[in-house]
Amino acid sequence: QVQLVETGGGLVQAGGSLRLSCGVSGRTFSTIAMGWFRQAAGKEREFVAAISRSGGATTYGDSVKGRFTISRDNVKNMLYLQIDSLQPEDTAVYYCAAAATSYNEQVYRVKSRYNYWGQGTQVTVST
Repeated sequence: QVQLVETGGGLVQAGGSLRLSCGVSGRTFSTIAMGWFRQAAGKEREFVAAISRSGGATTYGDSVKGRFTISRDNVKNMLYLQIDSLQPEDTAVYYCAAAATSYNEQVYRVKSRYNYWGQGTQVTVST
């Protein structure tokens, strides 16, 4: 069983920055591909970013490309999401997710590849 705990959300003005963190336990972190998703009120959960087991490969959703950066620290068992140039449409609950079955440098953009999810952290962007 993999446990995920997100932190770092909050209220920020448009144009500001946040760094979300996700602590992972229960399994050797370097064997798990990871991702971030978000869900705004009344909308489907949306892919944000994903990273391979080593951190050597990443991919981003079109709406966040160039503003968000996913990274990981396999020594500290931590996943990060740096969010810059925040916009009101970034307001959502952000979830980290773990893909228990993953291969080498593959990254996954679909929810169905992820077996474990954190409880989410709220990000609210004000104008």
